[in-house]
Amino acid sequence: MLSEMEVLQILEMVKNEHLDVRTVTLGVSLFDCVSHDIDIFKEKIYTKITRLAENFVSQCNVVGQKYGIEVVNKRISVSPIAVCGGGFTSKEFIEIAKTLDNIAEEVGVDFIGGFSALVEKGMTNGDIELIKAIPQSLAQTNRVCSSVNVASSKTGINMDAVYMMGKAIKKAAELSASRDGISCAKLCVFSNIPQDIPFMAGAYLGTGEPDAVINVGVSGPGVVKKAIDRALANNPKLTLGGLSEIIKRTAYKVTRVGEIIAREVAKNIGVSFGIVDLSLAPTPNVGDSVGEIFESLGLTSIGVPGSTAALALLNDAVKKGGAFASSHVGGLSGAFIPVSEDLNIARAVEEKYLSLEKLEAMTCVCSVGLDMIALPGDIPAETISAIIADEMAIGVINKKTTAVRIIPVPGKKAGERAYFGGLLGEATICEVQHMGCSNDFIKKGGRIPAPLQSLTN
Repeated sequence: MLSEMEVLQILEMVKNEHLDVRTVTLGVSLFDCVSHDIDIFKEKIYTKITRLAENFVSQCNVVGQKYGIEVVNKRISVSPIAVCGGGFTSKEFIEIAKTLDNIAEEVGVDFIGGFSALVEKGMTNGDIELIKAIPQSLAQTNRVCSSVNVASSKTGINMDAVYMMGKAIKKAAELSASRDGISCAKLCVFSNIPQDIPFMAGAYLGTGEPDAVINVGVSGPGVVKKAIDRALANNPKLTLGGLSEIIKRTAYKVTRVGEIIAREVAKNIGVSFGIVDLSLAPTPNVGDSVGEIFESLGLTSIGVPGSTAALALLNDAVKKGGAFASSHVGGLSGAFIPVSEDLNIARAVEEKYLSLEKLEAMTCVCSVGLDMIALPGDIPAETISAIIADEMAIGVINKKTTAVRIIPVPGKKAGERAYFGGLLGEATICEVQHMGCSNDFIKKGGRIPAPLQSLTN
């Protein structure tokens, strides 16, 4: 239960500190829509999703207005399309993507995720055809998001899939060159992907999930920063341990708000409530930045020595506070460090406080991985694949989710700027050292075996 003072603090968060519910995501299973006939399959998924999502957006708005807290994004995730459409060709998968895009537009959601494949141990024909279809599918749709899981701590890293994804990212960027490769912002490569992510571009509904479910992603980096600033104003000698306690209590309040709204939306549309994803998700707005939290903790900028330790503190405190607030925590949960989507982090790259190498180091302790990073357009597909492989190894060895959402910007070089617009923001293009030096390694393919700690049965 929240005390009277904590209720007043939440009201202040809503009014002045950018507190919102970042996303409420409706998960829809498509396994009962499977058909060998592409037209029947498209008709079935249209009928099911539109039926379940008919009142979804309106109920998010109603519940948000009731509590005075905005639900910023309304999204849908579906079962992995490579599984549901295992017998289709790449051209037919593109048709499915367009159908999903039309559905998303009709029901009024911002994005629909689940154009996905799970290939951590090997690839079926359906997986291969879907991956081939990803560049065209993302270039020809506005709201479809794609994720591919290429590694896990139990199975190792599927390097054949990693190489395919490097090529897919390169092609997707080229097909959206007029918009700085924006199609890649809708594509994420994972290790240890959770089945219940509400955030895009990774969201899909796993095989062990209900037929329909509501998952929620909270926000609150601005709230956390203000809480730290207030605490230090009252007690300048507060230690990092004391600040961790402040972050924990703040995460508790934010999580409770998110769960209350998600449960009511689920009840109103007649589906199950799933999980709360505790991830601190920034925006390009001033005062809504994860990067600014690092400065409040005493660092000149995110990226300087001490940044990895500060991120570990932040991630741990958010998870502890959120887990105390809810028994149903899932998704990614922690702190995002997406470069273009966070004004402060984007500035740190521009001012050379933060490099690609430091970002990779920080992903050892953050929620996701290399996220929304603009790279030079002439980067080879093999180098993209090598960056993916390095990040997947961090996830596999550390038994954590890691992901890569990088954007090679066609026609632009390191130091120039990429402009994605809206929530996706803008960023200075990072320098990539030693491009082309990993080609022979990547082309060997095969599977990097799982680490010894995978033998936990």
